Amino acid sequence: MPNGFPQILDNHKICIICEGSEEYEYLSRLKELNVWNKQYDISLVNAGGNGNIPARYQDRYQNGADELVLVFCDTEKKPHEQYEDIKRKINEFHGVDNAADEVVMFGNPCTMQIISKHWTDDNLKSPAKLVNAPLIKEYTGVKNYKGRTDQIKEVMEHVTKDNYKVMCRRVNNLVSDDSVTGSSNFGKFIKLFEGEDSSWIETINGTLDR
Repeated sequence: MPNGFPQILDNHKICIICEGSEEYEYLSRLKELNVWNKQYDISLVNAGGNGNIPARYQDRYQNGADELVLVFCDTEKKPHEQYEDIKRKINEFHGVDNAADEVVMFGNPCTMQIISKHWTDDNLKSPAKLVNAPLIKEYTGVKNYKGRTDQIKEVMEHVTKDNYKVMCRRVNNLVSDDSVTGSSNFGKFIKLFEGEDSSWIETINGTLDR
């Protein structure tokens, strides 16, 4: 006989270490829109800068509360020194040469490359907010964008379920080589977050635990 207690389903707990407020607020908006499969319980951590990512990643991974820990950051401009440093430290932490390739979601040259795909097919050439401000004003009405928290929140109001689908298609068409300006691997992770098959989590962890 049933014991009368409701069945509790264990969702897959995934933590994403976000480089800064732009990444954090963007993924918070996508969570709010409920565009990903409900089996994934995704928590977000704002690292407050790319220099803090490796330590935050290691702390969260060693905490053991999550099935998987991912990173969401940008590459900045060439030679991508800080981005390469993040990858190197993640690789060293796991003792696996390509560990970072499994867990780092990137936008080259910046995360706005991904966010802007909600409204335009144009590729950004520079991570500089001054350079990208006119495009952001054109599509969101936010003037003189400098990445302030209030500006980011205002931009996110223009991220919708409808243009999410457009973004997915556009981002999926980007090359996934992180050394190429105008690239991103976010499309791969979108498909995983949307899908029913969660075996990819185990596959990634198997690579990290070699």
